[in-house]
Amino acid sequence: MKRKTAKEILTASFQELAAVKNVDKITIRDIADNCGYSPATFYRNFKDKYDLIAWEHTRAVAEIVDRTGDDDYLWKQTLYDGAQMYNENKDYLANLLKHTSGHDSFMRYMAEINCSSLEKYILSVKGDQKLTHEEMMCVKIYCFGLVGLACEWIMGQIDITIEEIAKAYEQSIPEPLKKYLL
Repeated sequence: MKRKTAKEILTASFQELAAVKNVDKITIRDIADNCGYSPATFYRNFKDKYDLIAWEHTRAVAEIVDRTGDDDYLWKQTLYDGAQMYNENKDYLANLLKHTSGHDSFMRYMAEINCSSLEKYILSVKGDQKLTHEEMMCVKIYCFGLVGLACEWIMGQIDITIEEIAKAYEQSIPEPLKKYLL
């Protein structure tokens, strides 16, 4: 049986609170009290709640991307599973987008995390050769576009299914990246 780490418990506590309270109103004491930890325990694991948010998003994205290439798990499935993850967490993510230090700051976090994960995956496919300048620019454009579309979807600004958004993600892969992702 795998036991949860303090980071996982604190993150679950934060997510429970975010289900009923605006993110910007949640304090470190709230998070710690909700799971029976002290604020000191929180600060041993995270520098602030935004660090917790970034850690959780990084972990969730990496969990999906790390499966790519294993047992015929193709990039298309990665895109679908990413859309599914966003769909399952829509209310939580909408709360983060609406109630963090600026809508753009969380979008930037998401895009940077996705860029890092995609770069790591492409490097594993390339045999750890450095990405060219053109490839890195395509990674950034692709990830920032995906996140922008995902945020509009999460916020209810566009009405499409998981399948439709995953297909849009797949169809928008820049040409220089297709040899690594398709």
